[in-house]
This record gives sequence, structure tokens and C-alpha cells, in this order.
Amino acid sequence: MTLQQLRYIITIAETGSITMAAQRLFIAQPSLSKSVSELEKEMGITIFARSNRGVYLTEEGTRFLSYARQIVEQTDLLENEYKSAPPPKRAFSVSSQHYAFVVNAFVELVREYGKDRYEFTLRELKTAEIIEDVRTHRSDIGILFLSNFNREVIRHILSAEELHFERLFTAKPHVFVSRSNPLVGRKIVTLDDLKDFPRLTYDQGVKNSFHFAEELHITEDSPKNIVVSDRATLFNLLIGLDGYTISSGILSSDLNGDNIVSIPLDSSEIMEIGYITTADRPMNSMTLRYLEHLTSYIGGYIG
Repeated sequence: MTLQQLRYIITIAETGSITMAAQRLFIAQPSLSKSVSELEKEMGITIFARSNRGVYLTEEGTRFLSYARQIVEQTDLLENEYKSAPPPKRAFSVSSQHYAFVVNAFVELVREYGKDRYEFTLRELKTAEIIEDVRTHRSDIGILFLSNFNREVIRHILSAEELHFERLFTAKPHVFVSRSNPLVGRKIVTLDDLKDFPRLTYDQGVKNSFHFAEELHITEDSPKNIVVSDRATLFNLLIGLDGYTISSGILSSDLNGDNIVSIPLDSSEIMEIGYITTADRPMNSMTLRYLEHLTSYIGGYIG
């Protein structure tokens, strides 16, 4: 089946005549009849029935025509989009765990780019998906963290995929809670202090290994657990249910408002946050500029 054959079917249905359709399509009638017969044979259906007045659609032909129109219409839209103007050039793509500072730097990069046409991509994903995006060059870089708990496993995976990890900064763990949470005001909290509150973590899908978790101390017992898939939902639940999540401590009031508070967590763990790239693909100028924005933004918090 070809797109040309589908256009033939639509034209024949509109004219009700193979002869008239052939004239409109500027092809010989025998060639058109042969093309239709070949399509009917391939699909295992009869699209047109013949009468003294020409041809008409069979019941199965009517159903086939509806699908043919959808395909041709979508193809026409695609052609109009990309033939009427050059397609937008993909300038930069990043896949990341759920960090506000990644978004802040992304915003600055897009603003700075200042072109009339572009395509930027920011994907907040599961850990395994970030690795896959960079491996397949779907993203220029990926942002994730290493810790004492996951470092050996993650580095082994990166090495097997010929990916390189470069550290951006090291952070001590904090908990994010709502401003109304009873823990607000404390200089530091412990894991025991958190047991009365729902623990919020990000879903890691079918590869739900503890080593892929975005949160430290994921193996610690917690009687109340809620798994979410996006950052906006997590923050809403922090506020609505007095929950908590463990992260780097870097918050963005520009994006998240002032309803979330960061409190240091009493822990011997660390978060070594960095980016991954492919070993065989040098970073382009846009990626390097993004990393400059990212480093500058982070420096305002950890400098």
C-alpha cells in the first residue's frame, strides 16, 4: 500500500468513475484500474463495486476510505508544515531528574537564544530513561545524582553504555516541606522526625531499583509513602498532605513560589549532582552555554 494508491481511491470515490478519476489524476485508465486491483488484493477486500453508471464504494470500501482520508489529510498537514518553511532547528535537549535549577537554567538559555524559530526540549524523566535518552542521542546531556548508596551501580551502568559523568556540585541532603509543616523552624531534622509524615518519591517505572531512586535513604522504613510522576504533583502533595521529600535543598521561588521550605537533614549521605554525556560525541556550543547558565544559577546557592 502506498500513499499514491490512497489518493487514487479518494479521487475515484469523489468522481464515481475510474475514467473521470484517471483524467483528473493524469494517468491512463488501465494503470489506475491495475493499481486499485493490486491494493484490493493486498488488503484482502473489495473497495469498489461496478455498475452501469461507474463504480461505488462497498461497505468495507467505505470504511477503508475513512482511514485513507485520515492518512492523506495528516500527510498533507505534515507537508504543508515543512514545505512552506524550513523546519525549526533543534537547538538543545536535556533530560533530567526533577530539579528546579535545571528548569531555571533552561529558561535563561531559551531567552538568550532569541531566534524566530527553534526547538528546545526539556524532559523530566525516570533515571533509566535519562540514561537511555543520552545513550541514543535523543538528549545532549542528562542531569542526575550519585550518592554513596547508588554510585557503584550507576557508574557501572554508565560505563557499560559508554557514558561519562561530570560533577556539577555536591550538596548535603535536605527535606522539602510545606511552610505550614510542624517541622518548619527547626535547624535540622532527623529521619525519625519524618516518620509521622508522608514520604513523597518519584516513580521509577518498571526499572524501580532502589539505586535508580531520586531520593536519598530510600531503603529506610517509612510507614506512609506516596509515589508521584511529576514535580508539580509532588509539591501540591507537600502542601496538601504535609508530606516531605528528600532532595538537594536548592529551591526556586521563581518557579515554585514561597510555599515550600528546605530544612537540612541529619545524614552522612551526600548528593553529587552532575551531567552525563556520550563519550563519542563532543558537546556543542549550545550545551556548553547551558552548562554555564546552570553553573551560574547553582553558584548563587552554594557559593
